[in-house]
Amino acid sequence: MARVVLISGLLRGYVGAVCTQAAASKLMLCTLRHLSLTSIMKSQRKTDHLERTATVMRREVVAAAKVCGAASESPSVKSLRLLIADKDFSFKAGQWIDFFIPGVSVVGGFSICSSPRLLEQERMIELAVKYTNHPPALWVHNKCTLDSEVAVRVGGDFFFDPQPTDAPRNLVLIAGGVGINPLLSILRHSADLHRERANKGSGYEIGTIKLFYSAKNTSELLFKKNIFDLVNEFPEKIACSLHVTKQTTQISAELKPYITEGRITEEEIKDHISKETLFYICGPPPMTDFFSKQLENNHVPKEHICFEKWW
Repeated sequence: MARVVLISGLLRGYVGAVCTQAAASKLMLCTLRHLSLTSIMKSQRKTDHLERTATVMRREVVAAAKVCGAASESPSVKSLRLLIADKDFSFKAGQWIDFFIPGVSVVGGFSICSSPRLLEQERMIELAVKYTNHPPALWVHNKCTLDSEVAVRVGGDFFFDPQPTDAPRNLVLIAGGVGINPLLSILRHSADLHRERANKGSGYEIGTIKLFYSAKNTSELLFKKNIFDLVNEFPEKIACSLHVTKQTTQISAELKPYITEGRITEEEIKDHISKETLFYICGPPPMTDFFSKQLENNHVPKEHICFEKWW
């Protein structure tokens, strides 16, 4: 008799599923059978994910994955939960996946927004995909359903993975739009590390974390509840400043204390510069270019500035 694994603890709004160990093994064989060498090794357009990241570090493991949850995070962003039974699949907070879809020759590239701890405990990862005309994003929004089968491979040199004996670091996370995804993974991982140290009295000691996050309007600010929950759980460690650049409706009383109308400014970021602080930036190229350059101009060492550009 197949052992049943219940997909538990799904976020509100997600659709749950029950998957068996035998089904997971079958999924691995069936999904990988549909992956052509062409879809793994080349891309159809110069702006595609595989070409942009051709020189970036990747893990060797290509793992089968099954969609076990889906929800609308905003009018333009759909989130997915994927079950990955392969124990050899792992990632560091901030990394992305190559996203192989049977029948779609173009390979997607999506940042993981969940913590590595969720994968360790439930064999789950979370993604949030913005609607575009790119074939993988179109598939996610228009064709992906509960139990859809894909394959994934981890890559990326943008991550936060401190070891227990490393010196404490403060983090400043600067996100634009869907660029929140890898930074939310880092924020969640940092919270997990802090909980672990509080519970065990050992492990990595995290410093303070400040999240600056900008989007067009409040409906496009993703994961607000998740972010506020972490701020409220660890008020001495985590703070956030959310920005909207094209808000046309009144901001709710609940959100007002956290929201600033207008872009994130250089002055706000300068207040957090110190020799113990690492800066992680993810958003549109003009935004990442601007803040990384401003930080360098303010004598922040290059090795303390990590950025990821998404087109």
